Amino acid sequence: MIVRYGVQLEKGPFDRRTADFLWMMIFGAFALLVLSAIPIFWSPFLAVPLVFMLLYVWSREFPNAQINIYGLVALKAFYLPWAMLALDVIFGSPLIPDLLGIIAGHLYYFFTVLHPLAGGKNILKTPMWVHKLIARWRIGVQPISRGPAANNPQQERGSGAAFRGRSYRLGG
Repeated sequence: MIVRYGVQLEKGPFDRRTADFLWMMIFGAFALLVLSAIPIFWSPFLAVPLVFMLLYVWSREFPNAQINIYGLVALKAFYLPWAMLALDVIFGSPLIPDLLGIIAGHLYYFFTVLHPLAGGKNILKTPMWVHKLIARWRIGVQPISRGPAANNPQQERGSGAAFRGRSYRLGG
């Protein structure tokens, strides 16, 4: 789920906005920590809620995409978090982690999209320190072409590639 929906978010609404995507994840993690401190929402592990938060934001950004659940049911992406919640209930999984993720995703989407569309201010604007962090680590920045050596990785020394060298065919 993270790979499919996270990558679509990164290549879609968050294209060339790596800092905003990181801020969404930071906000989601912080919101989940705060929500899980409430006794009724207590959850020992917050990985599932973080996935549900990502899924919720994706479903709001791509509401008309068609989704197949296990090849049995086709529905619009807008309903995907609720369908996954229903499946978890049917399979006997706890309800609280999924709801935590949906709440955190809705908080993010409300403060960054819905509230500004209604004439309000974007309360969760990405802070400058996140932009500086992304710029410092050069995350999401395309490498600059340095001539023919940039197109041929074998000519480039010290590029940080892990397993460079010769390969040998086994068994023949």
